[in-house]
Amino acid sequence: MPGTPLFGIQLWPQQTTWPELRDSAVAAEAAGWDSIWTWDHLLAIQGPWEQPILEGWSVLAGLAASTERVRLGLMVGANTFRNPGLTTKIVTTLDHISNGRAVLGIGGAWFEREHEAFGIDFGSSVGERLDRLEEAVPLMRRLLDGEHVTHEGRFYTFTDALSLPATVQHHLPILVGGSGPRKTLRTVARHADGWNTSGDVETLKERLGILAEHCAEAGRDIAEIELTVSFPTIIRDTVEAAVQRRRDQLAQNGIPEPEDIPVLMGPPEAIAEAYRPYLDLGFRTVIVRMPAPFDRETIDRLPEVLALLG
Repeated sequence: MPGTPLFGIQLWPQQTTWPELRDSAVAAEAAGWDSIWTWDHLLAIQGPWEQPILEGWSVLAGLAASTERVRLGLMVGANTFRNPGLTTKIVTTLDHISNGRAVLGIGGAWFEREHEAFGIDFGSSVGERLDRLEEAVPLMRRLLDGEHVTHEGRFYTFTDALSLPATVQHHLPILVGGSGPRKTLRTVARHADGWNTSGDVETLKERLGILAEHCAEAGRDIAEIELTVSFPTIIRDTVEAAVQRRRDQLAQNGIPEPEDIPVLMGPPEAIAEAYRPYLDLGFRTVIVRMPAPFDRETIDRLPEVLALLG
């Protein structure tokens, strides 16, 4: 197994309150979680879109001031929402508020309804949005690295742009989310420090092979990229109790059953056993997707899973 596993928690910002989200994040840090993530959406993406939802970067700024140790990031930011220069300034400010704990999570964006609702350009196709991402990520990297950036591209124009103050971190990491084999994984291979995906073991083996090919073309070692995988997870002494808790979460968010994604539920031994094949593949970082009402038992019992994996 490649190194000690790291665990992050993705607290959904829909159908919750700021105090509930903040207190759950503080509890997660106390329990030993390594990172805390949230969404970047303007409308709810699970269940009815009319549900209340908090804005992602603002949530992270509040968590930066409420925590001391955990890494903080969006899983993942919508590249369509902001100019890459603005995104760079936001994540740099987050890095200062958190004293060097920010991660720039970014993806191509996919939820057309929120773009339509707020008049944000969604682009003509998935391919165009991923082309925007491919152009944006290296621009953000250059700005984060302190360069003066002049650029005239297909989507973005910068004229002697500079992002100061510098980040607290020497190298603030950029994590790209998504699994598109032709464009997204190529962007990961060329520019990203981290990658987030999900799926079963066989699917991820295939995606890793594609990512390795893109890395070889880019002249890069895949080992340089932090591999992260995400699952909904509920820890209980019995599977039945975990299933009931999951149903309560889905009901609060207006989500019908069943879910077409891997969901890990049950005692710590079963959770650890389910994680091991992914850790063996090189996915050292596991992100637990958690809807409100946030499950304090799962948050508090992470050390039991870590002990089994350690």
